[in-house]
Amino acid sequence: MKKMIRRSLICTTLIFTSSVTVYAHAQDTATQNKAPSRAQQLMGDIAPKMAQLTDDVLYADIWERPQLSKRDRSLITVSALVAMNRPDQLRSHLRLARQNGVTQEELIETITQLAFYSGWPNSVTAISIAKDVFKENK
Repeated sequence: MKKMIRRSLICTTLIFTSSVTVYAHAQDTATQNKAPSRAQQLMGDIAPKMAQLTDDVLYADIWERPQLSKRDRSLITVSALVAMNRPDQLRSHLRLARQNGVTQEELIETITQLAFYSGWPNSVTAISIAKDVFKENK
């Protein structure tokens, strides 16, 4: 009886181990076949975990939650970036906001309103960045 249980455990372990190996290989192959994400391009070489968290947690999980639309998430994110004066990230999130259906007029109005809540210089900087981003789309 003990020998039978031991054999069964060994077989189960072998099956599980080979399944995990096949799954891991499939994931590696899938990763190799697709183009690197923007996060991978920007920081993957120096901060691979940060890039992976950006891809898998921020964009694949948080941005996909159904409680807020991507349009709303874009407005929230743009507002936070303006308020914190984060011009590098603002540039890409203004582009993303446009893709998510936020109009140029709505973005300018958001930035204008934020001047009174987060500071005039932050909004002036944001307007300058928005102007550059909007020129790209014309």
